[in-house]
Parts: sequence; structure tokens; C-alpha cells
Amino acid sequence: MPVLLFGCAIPTPIPRLLTRAALLIPFYMRPTILCPLLALSLSLTSLLTAQPRGDRDDRMRQRSIQAEQRGLAEPFKGITTNGEVQKDLYHLRSTGVSTEPVRKAALSFLDSLLPAQRRKTQFPVDDPEWRKWMNQHFYIRQGVGFDEMTDAQREAAFGLLRASLSAKGLKLSKDIMNLNRTLGELNNDNFAEYNELLYWITVMGEPSSTEPWGWQIDGHHLIINYFVLGDQVVMSPVFVGSEPVIAESGQFKGTAIMQEEQDQALALIQSLNASQQSKAIIQSEKTGNNNLTEAFKDNVVLNYAGIKASELDASQQSGLLDLIGLYVGNMREGHAQVRMSEVEAHLDDTRFAWIGGTRDDAVFYYRIHSPVILIEFDHQSPIAMRQYFPNRLPNRQHIHAVVRTPNGNDYGKDLLRQHYEKHEH
Repeated sequence: MPVLLFGCAIPTPIPRLLTRAALLIPFYMRPTILCPLLALSLSLTSLLTAQPRGDRDDRMRQRSIQAEQRGLAEPFKGITTNGEVQKDLYHLRSTGVSTEPVRKAALSFLDSLLPAQRRKTQFPVDDPEWRKWMNQHFYIRQGVGFDEMTDAQREAAFGLLRASLSAKGLKLSKDIMNLNRTLGELNNDNFAEYNELLYWITVMGEPSSTEPWGWQIDGHHLIINYFVLGDQVVMSPVFVGSEPVIAESGQFKGTAIMQEEQDQALALIQSLNASQQSKAIIQSEKTGNNNLTEAFKDNVVLNYAGIKASELDASQQSGLLDLIGLYVGNMREGHAQVRMSEVEAHLDDTRFAWIGGTRDDAVFYYRIHSPVILIEFDHQSPIAMRQYFPNRLPNRQHIHAVVRTPNGNDYGKDLLRQHYEKHEH
């Protein structure tokens, strides 16, 4: 329906730029000058954007299909050091930490959906949908998006995250979503591609206290895979990050993420003596992106690199565990403690590797790698903020971090395998 803008009948929605431009024209000239200009501008905008948007959607769909075909060409094996899965690392057991709040929150979320929404949101627990995630914004995702949810449905979706994650993990998730809107603002208010609602949730299996199930959130710079079996939880793969990392303007000005993960790692490498640093630093210059286990990299063969935790002193080992805890601590406290006990049991087999400088303002990559956990943190080259970084080199305003469960237990797949072996389905 048209609206009156300074005496002109203009179709809605009104582009913000045109509204601002109108304010620059003297009031008495607006009816004669502004109406034809606005009509012409809107017509040109429509002509210039309608077809490219369709073309863009087609390109996105094709790129998504190609990424899935390449990424799922091999059956799942998991991250390994030599192509062979290390056996007997994960076991079916009771942790003593209830998952009942997560189950109830998942049922509440599913019950809030319309039948058509639920049909496209729920998949079998062993469905390949688990592996269909990607950080890039163009990826065509499954499930129900926050952008199509009612307020009540969004609250139920955040309720699922709240029941599954720690307060820190929930805040990180919301901050990443909000920073995606900041990215839209920094790209001429391109909210069609970047905004805080472009995130999708899927549920695998039927939320149960005894049978395996789980959920996934997938969107730009935020992916969480959350598998549940009884009172056991596997939360991986996890992908978190942002561009920008700190909002210096806009609606969410002041929002910042991953600063502890950045600063504590830098403090750890700086605490090493020269001999230790020579083992930890595998490359002193960082000129590009270094993450190796992002989307569709479930079966990467990645050998250990860097310094062994057994070669660190007690204070340095404590610093390493604290750094790991920043990532693991995005789970609810009880399950995070269970996970950290697994990490600590393999501490002597854990490696810490570094790429880049060690000065206070350095950009860098680091990797923490053991038989049961893999963490990558990477200062990345600019993508959607290239206009602000003309040298295109990695910078602190673009971070990617990944958490994996090596040797076959990403998505809880080793626990699922053991469950199927024990119980007929």
C-alpha cells in the first residue's frame, strides 16, 4: 500500500537512503522535485535488483548442492591423525548429569511449530542432515529459520539453546547472530544476506530420555551440533566466529566475541621459553587462512603438530586447560565438567601448535589437538569487509573457531554406533 512521504505517494517499503535524501531538499520544492525523483529511483531500484536476486538465489542453491556433493562423497569416518580411527576412546555410560531440561525444551520448540514447519525441521537421528552445515552465508539450509518464526517460536528456540548451553554459550550465540546484523549494516544495510534472524534449527530424532536424538543450529558464523543419548551429550562440531568481531557502530555497538579465546592463547604462547616456542610455533608468518576442519571436513587426516602438553610446566598446563575450558564451557556446567574430564585424561597426548606472531597485537592461528578434542582458532582474511581492509591480510576483526571430537565421535556418531550394536532398531 502506498504511503505519503513529503507529499508523495510512494509504495512501501521505503528505502532508507531515499528517506534520508528527501530531508536534504528544501520543503517548498519537495512536491515538485521529489515525487518524480522518488518514483524514478524506485523503478530503477526494482529493475536493477529483481533479476540479480533471482540469479543470486540460483547461484547460492547450486553452490550449496556442489558443496554437499563434495563434502558427503565419503561416508563419515571422523578426524584422524593417519586415516585410522583410534579405538575405545568413547563409551556408553551414565554421566549422572540430567538431560531432561534439554529434552523438554526440544519438545516445547517442536510443539510450537506448525505442521508444515515441523515436517521440514525434524529428521531421523542418523540422517546425513547432521553433516550438512556450512559457515558461509550463501548456504541453503534446512529446518525452520528464525526469520519465519513467530515471537513465541523464537522464544521456544532460544529456550532450547538456553537449556543446552551455559550462560556464556547462550550469550556467545546471540552475540554472533547480532553481529551478523552489524555486518549487514556495514554492507549498505544488506539485511537480505546478513541479519540476526538468518539462522536455522533442525532436530534429529525424537527427543527422548533413552533413545538417541539431537539438534543443530546452522547459520553464518554459528553452527552447533548437539547429540544426546540418555544423559550423555556430544556437542560437536561447533563453529563460532564473526566478521566483524567487535561492533564499533550500529544497533549492536559494543558487542564483542572471542576476546578471551584470543587473549588467553596469546598469553600462553608468550609464557613459553624460547625452546618451547620453537616446538610450538610451526610457522612464524601468517598471510592467509589456516583452519583445516571447517564445513564438510569431517574426515580430515591431520597429524599432531606443536608442543606436547607434557613438555609444559604446571602453570602452562593449567593455562592450556583454562583455554580449552573456554570452548568446552559453552556447554551447560555439568556436561562441561564431564567433557573436561575426558580432555584431562589425555592431557599428556595433547599438542599446542601456533602460526603467526607473538606480539601483543599479533594475528595468529592456534590448534589444540588430542585424541578426544580438536580446537582451531584463526584470524582470517576479510571477506564481507574487504572494503575496510584493502591489503586483504588476516585481521582481528574476522575470527573462525572450530571444535571437533576426533576419532569418529563428531555428531555423537561413535556413541550412536555402539547404541545400535547394543540395541536392535
